[in-house]
Amino acid sequence: MSRRGRRAWERLDESDVRVRPGKGTRPRSKRRPEHADARAAMVVGVDRGRWTCALDGDPDQEVVAMRARELGRTPIVVGDLVDLVGDTSGRPDTLARVVRVADRSSVLRRTADDNDPYERVVVANAQQLLIVCALADPPPRTGFIDRCLVAAYAGGLKPVLCLTKADLAPPDEITAAYAELDLPVLVTRSDREPDAVRERLADQVSALVGHSGVGKSTLVNTLVPDADRAVSAVSAVGKGRHTSTAAVALPLPGGGWVVDTPGIRSFGLAHIGPDDIVSAFDEFVEPAEECPSNCGHLGPPEDPDCVLDVVVAEGEASPGRLLSLRRLLASRGRLDEYAD
Repeated sequence: MSRRGRRAWERLDESDVRVRPGKGTRPRSKRRPEHADARAAMVVGVDRGRWTCALDGDPDQEVVAMRARELGRTPIVVGDLVDLVGDTSGRPDTLARVVRVADRSSVLRRTADDNDPYERVVVANAQQLLIVCALADPPPRTGFIDRCLVAAYAGGLKPVLCLTKADLAPPDEITAAYAELDLPVLVTRSDREPDAVRERLADQVSALVGHSGVGKSTLVNTLVPDADRAVSAVSAVGKGRHTSTAAVALPLPGGGWVVDTPGIRSFGLAHIGPDDIVSAFDEFVEPAEECPSNCGHLGPPEDPDCVLDVVVAEGEASPGRLLSLRRLLASRGRLDEYAD
């Protein structure tokens, strides 16, 4: 480079540098709008990327909403408490936007099987899980009940067992199987009103789960006359046809909500560990901390050093409670036995 050229470069300063518009290095702000005017709502239905929400939990003020861009892929399910902005009039062909999802107080999850790493959130913020099981036609499956109990305990829901079709078979054997658990049991007949169920669900958010054909949709139609849920006949082989295809929250006439979930054939528990189940048995929680780190709490021969046997031997817990706990623990590994 010539001497004259060097001197020309020496006279340059930062004002001579040209910066292309839009290509600056200043970092983007991560501040999101506060949406101080957002309205609270409860998600009551989901359909292909659109969420039906009840403003302030009022079933007479339904709004259809989409997920705001700033939420990304944040999952939103029936029962979620959300904040809405935009057009919340609920008029036809209008859309609000979901801008916030509140922390969940409970969550009911399941997986397709016990090896599936993908968790499916069935419902959020339900206070109790009504496990609907027929006493006959189709025959009861205690393994399925066990798995639903495990999911309820792990998800923070209060489980309630509802035995239907008591006019076809007595409930004694099933109720005896769960006598050691703090499990409310409701029994219904097709020729009587389910008054006990109605009283139990009043002013609560309750999820209903059960195999197809057990009478779940019939029960929902009785509790919520305007529900218009399809009722399926039981097939000749004893398996019900699936009639509910998506979870939906329905308002009870006297207050509260029932979340009718699709009829399912299996309840995978890949996301649940032994300690999640033990936590539902207060007398075994602290002793379980003294067990070896890899203890599954099943007892000999699988877990010969399990401390829970010592608790029973010393009279601090009943053998029946430990047997019930271990039956629930064992259900995690035997999905095939409990599939419909």
